[in-house]
Amino acid sequence: MTDTASPGRSPSRLPIPASGQKGESLTTVIVAFAANLLVALAKSVAAFMTGSASLVAEAAHSWADAGNEIFLLIADKRSKIPADDDHPLGYGREAYVWPLFAALGLFAAGSAVSVTHGITELLDPSPAEDFTIGYIVLAIAFVLEGLSLLQSARQARVEAETLDRDPLEHILATSDPTLRAVFAEDSAALIGLVIAAAGLGAHQITGSSAPDAIASILIGVLLGIVALILINRNRRFLVGELADPRVRTATIKALMAMPEVARVTYIRLEIVGPRQVSLIADVDLSGDDKESRLAVRLRDLEARLSRSTPALVGVVLSLSAPDEPTLA
Repeated sequence: MTDTASPGRSPSRLPIPASGQKGESLTTVIVAFAANLLVALAKSVAAFMTGSASLVAEAAHSWADAGNEIFLLIADKRSKIPADDDHPLGYGREAYVWPLFAALGLFAAGSAVSVTHGITELLDPSPAEDFTIGYIVLAIAFVLEGLSLLQSARQARVEAETLDRDPLEHILATSDPTLRAVFAEDSAALIGLVIAAAGLGAHQITGSSAPDAIASILIGVLLGIVALILINRNRRFLVGELADPRVRTATIKALMAMPEVARVTYIRLEIVGPRQVSLIADVDLSGDDKESRLAVRLRDLEARLSRSTPALVGVVLSLSAPDEPTLA
């Protein structure tokens, strides 16, 4: 995970997750938005024609997802605003604000509507018709949602390999909220489609709208669980999340490989945006320079670290105290 330093030279990069996947995240969101928009329109027509409660829930689900992708596109754009005097670490954390709104929208527009409609249908049942149309729309939706899920899964797999993670572990841990949101929403969508198909089929077989209404409630509960998971993850990144311990260990090794650095006694790598971290560290520089010269060397080292690692958006180095233990 680290570069090998030759005499008199420092590693070209620190082992911070690369920011080059941002374009891939944008592609993932656009694919998801297009799929959800088409699916939402088809489900709405089918819900109107069949009168199925579960299809109404699925239509609400897809409209909520389509609206959420707009929030994710805003997040992608806002998080790329360059740093300025008021925001020296950039605007990366905006990437967690807008997906938080999206998760709240999924909870309100998707979960609450589905559960409410399902309960209403149980209390005041109404028959459904044109079941074939419902099955066709659900099948088309499954294909479109599946294609969107494959795109997000492919991105997750590639990124997970670079960090030696399991793809599912990476989706939960990644600092990229758009990847996590799209994968979670598409996974919930596929499960919801299966539940809706089961409810519609039971409605057709039994002639009772109760299974259809129960399916609507189950879809709402599913969306609520997904929304709460996404809300919690975005909250944690907004409050402040440290980088993966493996990245921390590799960064210590990379710093120690630099000829200028004799010891590292403190390090803090905090995520400040999608694949963006700030580095605060205490180091003991090699040699025995006077204080004014040490300050110049520290500033030079900070500048070179920032230039060599684009994902490193803030570097603050201080001198270690003689009695501070060296980090292993």
